[in-house]
Amino acid sequence: MAITLIDLPYPKDALEPHISARTLDFHHGKHHNAYVVNTNNLIKGTELEDLDLETIIRKSAIDPAKAGLFNNAAQVWNHAFYWRCMKPGGGGAPTGAVAKKIDADFGSYAAFVEAFKNAGATQFGSGWAWLILDNGKLKVVKTGNADTPLAHNQKALLTVDVWEHAYYLDYQNRRPDYLTTFIDKLINWDFVNSCL
Repeated sequence: MAITLIDLPYPKDALEPHISARTLDFHHGKHHNAYVVNTNNLIKGTELEDLDLETIIRKSAIDPAKAGLFNNAAQVWNHAFYWRCMKPGGGGAPTGAVAKKIDADFGSYAAFVEAFKNAGATQFGSGWAWLILDNGKLKVVKTGNADTPLAHNQKALLTVDVWEHAYYLDYQNRRPDYLTTFIDKLINWDFVNSCL
């Protein structure tokens, strides 16, 4: 089963001025696409060739000899998930079931925001900050490079990409500003609720 590059769920300019069409052109069209191409090349002619992406990630995560495949396949999944975590006119306080769960598990939305921003800002180098469901409880975690909650049997609900290619054209070295904008202006809480 060939792994494919998903379409963005909005036009490339739909997240402006927060994330530019230029950033999405590079991030989706070049970075995400390269992970798709690499994954397909790495599974071609192997026992993984006909498997779905999540199975490929789980199998390659436990095999050190498949680290290159894991890195590319996990980045395909992480990016496809990240695009859906944003929407035009998004951000701000959540509604629905996730709002109640955030209050219950973090004490308040403000406490969640602080934890999520801190995870993204303190992830050294490249990686991701996540809101996950782990044993029925919401947690904020960070992962380095291509690592993903999927490889740890955790349910991802929300992510922000903190690799420099996600924000550098628009924010340069101001990762905390990018994180604030992501939270205040971009989060697609409808998608987060659908994952919960």
